Amino acid sequence: MSGAGKTVAVQSFEDLGYFCVDNLPPALIPKFIELIEGSNGKMNKVALVIDLRGRKFFDHLFEAIDTISHAPHLQFKLQIIFLDAKDAKLVQRYKETRRAHPLAPNGLPLEGIRLEREMLEDMKGRAQQIIDTTDMKPIQLREKIIQRFSGTEKHPFTVNMMSFGFKYGMPIDADLVFDVRFLPNPHYIDHMRPKTGLDDEVSSYVLKWTETQQFIEKLTDLLKFMLPQYKREGKSQVVIGIGCTGGKHRSVTLAEHFGEAFADEYVLHVSHRDIDKDKGKGTHK
Repeated sequence: MSGAGKTVAVQSFEDLGYFCVDNLPPALIPKFIELIEGSNGKMNKVALVIDLRGRKFFDHLFEAIDTISHAPHLQFKLQIIFLDAKDAKLVQRYKETRRAHPLAPNGLPLEGIRLEREMLEDMKGRAQQIIDTTDMKPIQLREKIIQRFSGTEKHPFTVNMMSFGFKYGMPIDADLVFDVRFLPNPHYIDHMRPKTGLDDEVSSYVLKWTETQQFIEKLTDLLKFMLPQYKREGKSQVVIGIGCTGGKHRSVTLAEHFGEAFADEYVLHVSHRDIDKDKGKGTHK
């Protein structure tokens, strides 16, 4: 999406040693592939930035992607990264920069954003990674890209386990989301309310219930089946969201539990998006 952080992303890939081309018309991708093949391995990490400024050429993009994905003689590992943000944040960014949206040069930014979102719907569905930059500062987007791609040769598949609160909105960059609001809630026990799922007393309370253990057993079995399938299909990472009402007790407990359960099998990161939202700040592990 225009305004979602493309400039920061391409600069980050340049810092990682990628050969970057900004706003390449999709119709030229086959010619560019020929250039890569003739470089004798000198261009082995490439990032192409495609947006809708060249909208007349955009229909060629799917054709080019299919060519790269299915041609047996091409030895490329293709990954599509989709940068997204909520409409209100995109409008705010356009107002701050005083730029016109490329699809609405004479109209309202929101009109262009909605048209662009409709046009990019299929491309977003093809993406192996979706990065939501709504609440990110530029340096945070840079750190996320560097973290995910600086060691792709060493760690080709990463599991990101994220707790969140539904009342703060679902994480749009999650591949799988599980709702644990049906479990007994420590929030209604006065002395546990200010604590979090990182505290032993809270986690013990959440985990002691029969329904919690049944949920863990069933979800563990599901993830043991699904994660290897994602890895086999070439995804470099999977984001698993576990949500409760406020993102402080139940979801935190279970994200920590599954993080420990799968830590020996995958490169795994646990984060807690909303654990300190009531204090006006966030925390990550």
